[in-house]
Amino acid sequence: MTIKRTTAFAAIVAALIVPTLLATSPASGTPAHDEPTTTLIADGLQGASGSAIGPDGALYVPEGTIGAITRIDLRTGAKSTFASGLPASVIGIAGAVDVEFVGRTAYVLVTVVGDDAPGPNGPGSSVDGIYRVDGPNTFTVVADLGAFSLANPPETDFFLTRGVQWAFEATRSGFIVTDAHHNRVLQVSRSGEVSELIAFGNIVPTGLALDGRTAYMAEAGPVPHLPETGRIVAFDIRRPEPRVVASGYSLMIDVQIGRCGVLYGLSQGDSPGVVPDGSPALGDSGELLRVNRDGTMTPVVDGLDLPTSFQLKRDTAYVVTLNGEVWRVDNVGSNGHHDRGHGCRDGWRHGDD
Repeated sequence: MTIKRTTAFAAIVAALIVPTLLATSPASGTPAHDEPTTTLIADGLQGASGSAIGPDGALYVPEGTIGAITRIDLRTGAKSTFASGLPASVIGIAGAVDVEFVGRTAYVLVTVVGDDAPGPNGPGSSVDGIYRVDGPNTFTVVADLGAFSLANPPETDFFLTRGVQWAFEATRSGFIVTDAHHNRVLQVSRSGEVSELIAFGNIVPTGLALDGRTAYMAEAGPVPHLPETGRIVAFDIRRPEPRVVASGYSLMIDVQIGRCGVLYGLSQGDSPGVVPDGSPALGDSGELLRVNRDGTMTPVVDGLDLPTSFQLKRDTAYVVTLNGEVWRVDNVGSNGHHDRGHGCRDGWRHGDD
């Protein structure tokens, strides 16, 4: 299924590793029964990137531009402010980039707000790290990721000493965090101690999903972002030795685990060629993908205009864009991967023989 729209493609600050994104608009035509369908359910967010389904079943999205977390009722699309007063972006992107719940407590990943952040607004003076939400406008820094990165620079090339953290996931002992600029995954203990879990070459780690001790991680790949370098890998967080799970699409930006253990990935789109680090994909070329047993991926929806994250709830995906839109994609498990009831065909889970 292709989403058709018109879009204005704006350039971003080329100093950043993290890709950005623009607008989408409604799908045209009437799809056949049980085929994926797309619906715009919310817009008007400012600098949206990561997302999470909260314990109440609503979607929570950070607004990096204004330093807020917005709650979206998935039945009505109604928006409300869950928290505000976080460090806002100082260069037009980044700031609060992801949100995660541990029980009923929310944590927020904030990046590129430290004292080496470039941009027209001057350097920031806040902490690049993980913040706990204590109240509607009160927070506690539980892990200073920027300070760790400053004291422990990576072996890969970099120009922002505090890194560009992209996504994080809660584990039994704390969190794991991808750094898309320093090409590594950090581990954070419950007490806030930071260490390097695994380092990579120039692969640009982005989205994360956890299944027990197994972490699935999306890789955007180096510039130019070619289909063969966009991948999903998996590793045990206790003994991290990554293996390739799927590949074949450029600029993989997120990964999630669906019903029956089926993996889904999100490609921001086609590479614009040899361009400065941080340049986004070509417009209208993003794809929500289903991972097959043989390591290939099948498009569920294509024609997305630079998506950045998504969440799954049963057979429905919620795709977020930085320009402030949230799209619902129904029937993502069609084409026989899920039956018409609530079971799984052949009990299939990713990684089964």
